[in-house]
Amino acid sequence: MRFLSAAHGFARVAALGTCLAIVGPAAKLAWSQGHASPDQASPDQANPGRFLADFNKRVTTKVLPNGLTLILCERPEAPVFSYFTIVDAGDANDPGGQSGIAHMFEHLAFKGTKDIGTTDYAAEKIALDKVEDAYAAYDTEYRKRVGRDEAKLKQLHDAFLDAQKDAEQYVIPNEFTEIADANGASGLNAETSLDATQYFWSMPANRLQLWAYMESDRIANPVPREFYKERDVVMEERRMRVDSNPIGRMVEQFLAAAYVAHPYHRPNVGWESELSQITATEAAAFHKIYYVPANITIAVVGDVKPGDMAMFEKYFGTIPAGPKPEEMTTVEPPQTAEKSVVIKEPTQPLYLEGYHRPDYRDPDDAVYDAIQDIFSNGRTSRLYRSLVRDQQIAAQAEGFSGFPGDKYPGLFAFFAVPDQGHTPQEMRAAIHKEIDKLKAADVSDEELAMFKTRARADLLRGLGDNEGLAQQLAIYQLRYGDWRELFNQLQKIDSVTKADIRRVANKVFVDTNRTYAMVEFEAPKPSAQQQSQAGAQ
Repeated sequence: MRFLSAAHGFARVAALGTCLAIVGPAAKLAWSQGHASPDQASPDQANPGRFLADFNKRVTTKVLPNGLTLILCERPEAPVFSYFTIVDAGDANDPGGQSGIAHMFEHLAFKGTKDIGTTDYAAEKIALDKVEDAYAAYDTEYRKRVGRDEAKLKQLHDAFLDAQKDAEQYVIPNEFTEIADANGASGLNAETSLDATQYFWSMPANRLQLWAYMESDRIANPVPREFYKERDVVMEERRMRVDSNPIGRMVEQFLAAAYVAHPYHRPNVGWESELSQITATEAAAFHKIYYVPANITIAVVGDVKPGDMAMFEKYFGTIPAGPKPEEMTTVEPPQTAEKSVVIKEPTQPLYLEGYHRPDYRDPDDAVYDAIQDIFSNGRTSRLYRSLVRDQQIAAQAEGFSGFPGDKYPGLFAFFAVPDQGHTPQEMRAAIHKEIDKLKAADVSDEELAMFKTRARADLLRGLGDNEGLAQQLAIYQLRYGDWRELFNQLQKIDSVTKADIRRVANKVFVDTNRTYAMVEFEAPKPSAQQQSQAGAQ
C-alpha cells in the first residue's frame, strides 16, 4: 500500500477544495550510498532484501517506557535532519457532536506551550479558565430551544469577548514558529486527515536537541491559546472549501450517502453546527485521550546517530503515559442498493461515484493500486484515452483508491468533469463502459508491466528524501507495527496478476455496491426584482 497517495488523483481536481485534508505525495525512501540512481536501478538492486539489509544497519527503533515509539535512521550525507510525528487519531475519531475537533489541533499545533508563547503562563492560565467559564455560560443560553433570553445572550457574548481580550494580553504571537525559523527550520507544517494527524519539519543537525525539547514540550504541554480565534479560521476554511465550492458540496453529500454508520461519512473539517460550538475544554479532553505516547510514533531521518536515542528519551520519556485509545468498533454494514445524490445548480457539471472496498490490510490492496494505475496514470491511462482524448466528452477523468481514507474500509472512486456541451450522465455511461471492459477481459501485458514499473519507480525515485523516508517509516511502524513492512511492497506489487485484476473488478464494481453523486447545471432563477421588472414590461 502506497500510503497517503490514494486520493492524489482527486487532489488534482482543482486541489479538491473540499472538506478533505489530503496529505502530501507518496512518501519516499532514503537511498543508501553506493547504489545506482533509482531510475537506473537493476532488478537485483530493487530486491526488497537488499534494501532491508541496508536499512537494518541504519535504523534504530525504541518503544519508550511511556509507550511512545521512536525511529532513528542514519543518513549523514548532509548535516540536516527531518522528522515526522504521527498521532493515530484523525477526524474519524471526533466524538459525537464534535466533528472537526481533531482538525483543530493542526491549527493549534504551533501556538506554543506553557513556556513558549506566553509572558506569564500562571496568569494566562487563570485568564484562559475565565474564557472557558464565560463561553460555557454563553453556550448554555445559546443552546436553549425554548425561553432563550436574547438580551442576556448578548451580555454573555460580550463577557466572553472581554475574557478573550484579557487572555490575549499574555500571548507572544508566533513565538514557537519564530524560534524554529530562527534556528533553521524549514517546511514546518501540520496536516489532518480522517485517519491521523501529522506534524513535521526539517532542521540543521546541530539543532537536534532544540527540536527534541520543542516537539516533546508541544506534545506534553499544549495550551489552547487563541482557541476560538482559530475556530473562526476553521469556520472560514469550511466556507471556502465546502460551502462555496461545488466540488466540496458534492463530496460532502456523496460521503454522507455512501456511509451510514462509519465516521467516514463526516467531513474532515466538521459539520458547521458542531464546529461552531466545539470548545477548548472539549479539545483538552480529546488531547488527553488520543495524544498519549502509546498513540504516537516519531521518525527522525538524517544526520543522527543511535546514541541520540538517549537524548530523545530524556525529552520524550517525560511525557505522561496513558492508555492507548480503544479501537473503533463501528463497522460500515454492507451496501445492498445503489445510492445517489443529484445536485442541481448553476455551476460546472460534475460526476463522482464510489464502490466500497476493504482497508489497507486486505491481501488485494496492491490490486486496487494496479486498477487505479491502469485507469488513471497519465495520458496513456484508459479513462484519459477514452473520455478525454478519443470521445472528447470530458475535461478530466480518473479513478482513485482508498477514499476518503484507508485506515478503515474506504471507497474506490471515479471522478469526471464533463467538457462543454456534455453531461454527468455521459460521464457515468462512459466510466461504466470502461469498468465493464476491465471485468470482461484481461488487461494487456503492457498495461500490467507499466503499472509494476511505475509503482516500483514511485517507491524508489525519492530515495534521497529525508522528509519522505521519515513519513513512511513512521506510517508503516504505526500501521503494521514494524517499519520493515515497507520493503514488502515491491513484492506485493510484483505479485499482482491479470486474473487478480479481473477478480477484484468483478467483486467490487457492482451496482449494489455503488454510490454516485452528480452536479447538473440548472440556470439561475430570476430574482423577485427581475421577475417584477419583466412583468412590468
